[in-house]
Amino acid sequence: MELLTIGTFAKASRLSPKALRLYDELGLLTPAHVDPVSGYRLYAPEQLERARLVAWLRRLGMPLARIRHIGTLEPAAAAQEIRTFWAQVEADTAARRNLASFLIDHLSRKDPAMSPATAPLDIRYAALSDPGRVRGHHQDTVHAGPRLLAVADGFGSGGALASAAAVDALTHLETDGIPAGSLLDVLQDAAESAAEQARQAVADPAGDGPEEAGTTLTAMLWTGSQLALVHIGDARVHLLRDGELFQITHDHTLVQSMVDEGRLTPEEAASHPQRSLLLRALGRGADGSPDLHLHDARAGDRYLLCSDGLPAVVTTEEIRRVLSKAGGPEQAVRELVALANDFGGPDNVSCVVADVVEVRA
Repeated sequence: MELLTIGTFAKASRLSPKALRLYDELGLLTPAHVDPVSGYRLYAPEQLERARLVAWLRRLGMPLARIRHIGTLEPAAAAQEIRTFWAQVEADTAARRNLASFLIDHLSRKDPAMSPATAPLDIRYAALSDPGRVRGHHQDTVHAGPRLLAVADGFGSGGALASAAAVDALTHLETDGIPAGSLLDVLQDAAESAAEQARQAVADPAGDGPEEAGTTLTAMLWTGSQLALVHIGDARVHLLRDGELFQITHDHTLVQSMVDEGRLTPEEAASHPQRSLLLRALGRGADGSPDLHLHDARAGDRYLLCSDGLPAVVTTEEIRRVLSKAGGPEQAVRELVALANDFGGPDNVSCVVADVVEVRA
């Protein structure tokens, strides 16, 4: 078998000689032979396939340690590992894209040339929370006010305390002014404060507490023309606009990540036994990093914030129907909660509905 010099192998594999030397040192791509006198590396032609795979994975931005792990797997398992890695890359990219969009929208508002004059807007709102028909405890907390809308869904033995603490940490936003240009900082600070309050709520004085206790948190802050969103967990926000219903949050759950990776269909996810397993939440040891969004409001918009107890049993089409036909926010929340209970009410269910309306002089 004729071995290839490092230069020839580098050209064929599209890896530099410097990279090949590094991968040898890391045990990622070991030469077929190393000259004992000169230390010159030689490679077998059949190593090209692995080398090219390494090169392509590096182009994806995959860390070397993960590439080394993939090299130990059978093809099907390696393909799944790459799929999982790329799903995480896309999720991270989406988060950065959302942040970039948030900043662009927010900064554009400072430019009078990019802020067309519109009629003044306001919101009309209502909230309702119900323990459902199965659970012996109620761990949801809701809030609806002239500036703040929030739903928190607690879990574990301290869940009720955690959800109440998280929402309470945001209530100052009802009265505190937001300094010009500080909306993003206000939202980030609010999320961090809610996370800290939730952690304290489920910890005893010794610093211990229920390992699995915590809460989700989904809240919207009304700025006068926009709704700024903070979202952690699997509560949802829907927007009814021109008769169409849009989900504007992304569930932070295991099954949603499996859907994103193509491992489950949305239909399979709906009945998956681990559909409530959270990847992000507020609580001790949890990943509480929030999604932040900014939504331009239009007169006639109707927003729904709800805990997962509603979509777990009520279809999206039924939710759209109720939101479309209900006369006001109070009627809408009553009908949605009643509908969840009509379908068995297996979980606590909480709804906040807010209508965007023009302010008439």
